[in-house]
Amino acid sequence: MPQELSLAVVGALHPNADGTNRLFEIRMLNFGDPISLVLEPNNKADNSAVAVYSFRGLQIGYLSAERCGWIGSKISQGQDVRAIFQAATKEGAIIRVHLDGGTPTLPPPPPASVAGHEALHESEADRDSGFWPDYIPPDD
Repeated sequence: MPQELSLAVVGALHPNADGTNRLFEIRMLNFGDPISLVLEPNNKADNSAVAVYSFRGLQIGYLSAERCGWIGSKISQGQDVRAIFQAATKEGAIIRVHLDGGTPTLPPPPPASVAGHEALHESEADRDSGFWPDYIPPDD
């Protein structure tokens, strides 16, 4: 079983109860920033919900329904699950978790060629800075 995996953060399009904007907070995060996972057993929509918070304490969303029960049970059992910010997505984020107390590591950037198509052209400075361009398919 893998000790590290990437997980989707959903619900970022909803505002927090205090009016803060989840998507804005996601856009303010940097690769590798610490992330907190908080169980919400009293959540009316899903008692296995796991809320996801930035290192500034602002909620950025929830783990997806497919993963919250599994990850939540590990946290409930006292397993030291640690998370970092991996990437922003159009409607949320991706976080990287380590399941046994280790420090999560970011996966390598995507390859220069995806499915036989060239990725966005990137400069040496972009590669050195950790910038990972999104794949843009060619116009057919």
